[in-house]
Amino acid sequence: MHWHQQSEWAYMIWGTARITSVDQNGRNFIADVGPGDLWFFPKGLPHSIQGLEDGCEFLLVFDDGSFSDLNTLSISDWFAHTPPEVLSVNFGVPESAFQSMPKEQVYIFQDTVPGSIESQEVQSPYGTVPLTFKHRLLAQEPLITPGGSVRIVDSTNFPISTTVAAALVEIRPGAMRELHWHPNADEWQYYLTGQGRMTVFGGNGIARTFDYRAGDVGYVPVAMGHYIQNTGTDTLWFLEIFRSDRFEDVSLNQWMALTPRDLVRDNLNAPPELLDALRKVKWPVV
Repeated sequence: MHWHQQSEWAYMIWGTARITSVDQNGRNFIADVGPGDLWFFPKGLPHSIQGLEDGCEFLLVFDDGSFSDLNTLSISDWFAHTPPEVLSVNFGVPESAFQSMPKEQVYIFQDTVPGSIESQEVQSPYGTVPLTFKHRLLAQEPLITPGGSVRIVDSTNFPISTTVAAALVEIRPGAMRELHWHPNADEWQYYLTGQGRMTVFGGNGIARTFDYRAGDVGYVPVAMGHYIQNTGTDTLWFLEIFRSDRFEDVSLNQWMALTPRDLVRDNLNAPPELLDALRKVKWPVV
């Protein structure tokens, strides 16, 4: 049981867990999350994450690049550093009741698997949180493209997530995430499966190419052009994550397609084949 000075966004990679929270108005929340599910806890709100049956693994994302898990505020740490006489006054019980409390922070500890949600529910006189802290991303209808798919999640379809936006991208073998950039925020990536290659264009002839595999993290500064290729034989899945309330994407193909053709031709000395191809452009292109 803990909280942070930053908002927390998470993607469940495998397994299941139970999450709980309470907001500043005394409204509570409890839910089970599984593979492909998200949660979002606004900064300062206390919460817990407990593994079910076979455990779980999840990716945590915080909306502040200077975040350190060493700054996590924990209920066990607070109790351990509060005099028993103060706890006694606060809770109205004898000091002796706190003799068996942990002497330091409890971080990840072994407990028993909880029962059903119904058996654990605590009725708050103020009700439950008005905006859910859970989103089923994999259950969301994907945008299907010729080379893969994309699922976009931000405050428009996950309203509580006001500081983190994301996209779950699938690129099939031989396909490519088109040349594009994001005008509103830096991009962090987490590669879930497969192998990929990204080239980032920084202007003035500066570019870098990087290879990625499952478990790697990628980064693209705001508005820098880039593309991602699937260089393996398996499907490439990765998350694009932004510190923003909205997902924004500018497609190079679409920009060119929506610009007067003579202007495109004269800037690039573009051949007729390219100009013809731009007439068929749709967004997004993978």
